[in-house]
Amino acid sequence: MRLSRSLLPTLKENPAEAQIVSHRLMLRAGLIRQTASGIYAWLPAGLKVLRNISQIVREEQDRVGAQEVLMPTLQSADLWKRSGRYDAYGPEMLRIQDRHKRELLYGPTNEEMITDLFGQTVKSYKDLPQVLYHIQWKFRDEMRPRFGVMRGREFLMKDAYSFDLDYDSAVATYRRMLLAYLRTFQRLGVRAVPMRADTGPIGGELSHEFLILAPTGESGVFYDAALEELDWLDEPVDTNSPVALEAFFNRVTTPYAATDEMHDEAGWQAVPEERRREGRGVEVGHIFYFGDKYTRSMEVSVSGPDGNQLYPEMGSYGIGVSRLAGAIIEACHDDNGIIWPDAVAPFRAVILNLKNGDELCDAICERIYNTNEEAFLYDDRAERAGVKFADADLMGHPWQIVVGPRGAKGGKVELKRRATGERHEMSVDDALALVLAG
Repeated sequence: MRLSRSLLPTLKENPAEAQIVSHRLMLRAGLIRQTASGIYAWLPAGLKVLRNISQIVREEQDRVGAQEVLMPTLQSADLWKRSGRYDAYGPEMLRIQDRHKRELLYGPTNEEMITDLFGQTVKSYKDLPQVLYHIQWKFRDEMRPRFGVMRGREFLMKDAYSFDLDYDSAVATYRRMLLAYLRTFQRLGVRAVPMRADTGPIGGELSHEFLILAPTGESGVFYDAALEELDWLDEPVDTNSPVALEAFFNRVTTPYAATDEMHDEAGWQAVPEERRREGRGVEVGHIFYFGDKYTRSMEVSVSGPDGNQLYPEMGSYGIGVSRLAGAIIEACHDDNGIIWPDAVAPFRAVILNLKNGDELCDAICERIYNTNEEAFLYDDRAERAGVKFADADLMGHPWQIVVGPRGAKGGKVELKRRATGERHEMSVDDALALVLAG
């Protein structure tokens, strides 16, 4: 993408309405613009971030056997009346009527719809287990939407739902999904600590939430440093083995970890002092096991091994995709702007042409850009070098390829790593190899 032709409107000053770092930087870096209270349009660079996050989430769901579907945003109120949640959910649900006076709602979550879809298609225990997920827009009519995409009314979410024959297989699915979440957040370039959580209005008996550590997080967190030592990308967990899953689950859930709402001082004091970590966190995921709460209330059953009808055991698993974009910025920024992890950045690098019109500078910039147009943002604007450097830091590209007249004469560029500030002069080929690696 050439910056001179892009819809990437950066701002020099902090917008008055933005109260937290991620909201300020997303507006200043040209990622989003507000269209109504708590509702945002995602501009081209912001949309690329959303797609990168979604793809990693999708790959890790597929890895544990979940199947992707796509459910509509509008749901029939009759489904929620069957489960008993229509009146109980509260004013956050946007209730509407169509021209025929049929009651509909803009889905805040999908337990009822997926249970109904499952009931229409699966009739026998032989077709279990089933894990279905989608990445779809949700709407919750927050009374006080704030903090940009962190607490908006419309948001993009991955929600998955599992159906199992019995308790043991449902818990195995839950543990498998917990591992998928840990791998997902690690691939996104952030550390998310799993913490035992209240099940809230969704209900259930087993629940964990995942919080990205960030100084500006809305929740206080307390955890054992042992959780910092776990590497889930290379963890040799056999997800088909109940024994391996049990061992994995114990490793994750035994160390103390709690938000301020669930904090237990007695349990905290049992953690050796040198391993106690305190800070702030942003919730980006939540998983639940709730048994037959929805299959029973909605009368969705399958024939069991003995021929009798039984209600499958369910779980639900949510990740806030659009919220993650803000949460990552909360954890990954400095005074100059965003510092995107490589995996989610809208571009691998920005090319900074310090002298537009110089034959050598222009030729080197074009050569780099044409190597992989999707990977590079080419700042070809007729702006001062200081403006280009400031915008590059603000937008947070992992690499900056600086092309100036002096280096261009020798076929050299300067490569800057945004996260560390390290700069090195090297050949164009060496710079491309580093930037495009991985």
